[in-house]
Amino acid sequence: MTKEAYEKALCQRQGNERTNLFSRATVAICGLGGLGSAIALMLARSGVGRLVVIDHDEVELSNIHRQQYRISQIGQKKTDSIKELIGEVNPYCDVITKNVIVTEENIGGLLAEADVVCEAFDKPENKAMLVNTMQTLFPEKPVVTGSGMAGFGDANAIRTKHITPTLTVCGDGVSDVATQGSLVAARVGICAGHQALSILARIEGLEREEDGR
Repeated sequence: MTKEAYEKALCQRQGNERTNLFSRATVAICGLGGLGSAIALMLARSGVGRLVVIDHDEVELSNIHRQQYRISQIGQKKTDSIKELIGEVNPYCDVITKNVIVTEENIGGLLAEADVVCEAFDKPENKAMLVNTMQTLFPEKPVVTGSGMAGFGDANAIRTKHITPTLTVCGDGVSDVATQGSLVAARVGICAGHQALSILARIEGLEREEDGR
């Protein structure tokens, strides 16, 4: 399949202007678990031109029930595994892998070139660190984060909220695995979909919120 044929198929579903915008964008995804692995594939399928995928973990059996990896990838680096999966759905997406732990000290170097930054960490303290550091280093750069997708709660409780002109939070805002005791692929996937759509909207220069504000 040629790149031209692939892009034509995308344009037929998304329109030429939108597809061209996506193809020129760079998105950094911090964390490749249930949220990040799904978001990466959604963005690749949408034709985002470059993805910077960042994680330091390896694929484990416990990941398979909610993350996008295969059993055959257990033991591999998540960065390498998601790059492999992306290559199967969009071989023309430029995937840059960073097998590191994201810290306050290295955020500047890791995320400087991204048009939009996606936060997809597991732990609240890591989420807060990324958001706070981004607001200090890159206050004009859009950040899309996830908060609250644990348990078997109402799917419609997961929402998209614009907290500041550059910060979008997706989730129900309250549920946590520590209190809910579980993570379910379907609910995590709903939140991932919200984040992916918000990232694409940011690429278009839009802000979308379900209640219209």
